[in-house]
Amino acid sequence: MKKRILIMGGAGFIGSHLCDLFIDRGYKVICMDNLITGDMGNIRHLLKDKNFEFIKQDITRHIDIKGRIDYILNFASPASPVDYLKYPIQTLKVGSLGTHNALGLAMAKKARFLLASTSEIYGDPLVNPQPETYWGNVNPIGPRGVYDEAKRFAEAITMAYHRVHKVDTGIVRIFNTYGERMRAADGRAIPNFISQALNNKPITMYGSGKQTRSFCYVSDLVRGIYKLLLSRENLPMNIGNPNEMSLLRLAKTIVRLTGSRSKIVYEPLPVDDPKVRRPNITKARRILKWTPQVKLEEGLLKTIRYFKESDH
Repeated sequence: MKKRILIMGGAGFIGSHLCDLFIDRGYKVICMDNLITGDMGNIRHLLKDKNFEFIKQDITRHIDIKGRIDYILNFASPASPVDYLKYPIQTLKVGSLGTHNALGLAMAKKARFLLASTSEIYGDPLVNPQPETYWGNVNPIGPRGVYDEAKRFAEAITMAYHRVHKVDTGIVRIFNTYGERMRAADGRAIPNFISQALNNKPITMYGSGKQTRSFCYVSDLVRGIYKLLLSRENLPMNIGNPNEMSLLRLAKTIVRLTGSRSKIVYEPLPVDDPKVRRPNITKARRILKWTPQVKLEEGLLKTIRYFKESDH
């Protein structure tokens, strides 16, 4: 019997790469998405596959799926600042009501449940790199709080279902990820910089550019998620690339790789924008034997090629 997996948010950037991975590994995949930030173009190539099924649904509404489900991945949420600032209430609802519904389904189906959480859990961190034991420095009422607190609540209810109802749960804290299928207007650094560079437009740098991030290529991320799903780990786990760099260095690298004539222009830093962001991946190395493999320039060149071919 093929294993059957439900991927919520499966038409999104990361969700669609997970759909590909599980189809490639012989699973039956149900992709559920309400398409407010997902895109059918990300999964169109799978629609004719007999092992793939798409359901258009908002997971904050009652979920009813017939038959056995072995695994449930909850990746349903706006995830970029542009999206969650545009859809603040939907973001809070999908993190709370949506996660509650997803956990109820996992309990009913006796499925292993994996929550997509985020490095935003750590807010503007006072510890660098951030281990899973760090509780974070988050402004609950700032504009970014709608995403941060939705994910913090989602983690809390996931652990409650594990402790009270004995649901087999896992939590992946995803750090900055990039690659094919990101949207040009995503609002995050890499798609912003690439689309500006390809069009020889000024590169928008918020703040001084000295703030740091750590970028993980999407194939490395989904491989880590796969290993975590198949593990017995129930507590949160960071998956990301610990190679830290300034946003200014990233922008200059992208200008060089694209052969762009773009110049960097500076804008004020958004409210509560973190100064540093870097995962401590000791736990993933130890438990999953996982480390990222794709070097930044290699991943950036693949992403740049995608943006060129997609006419972004």
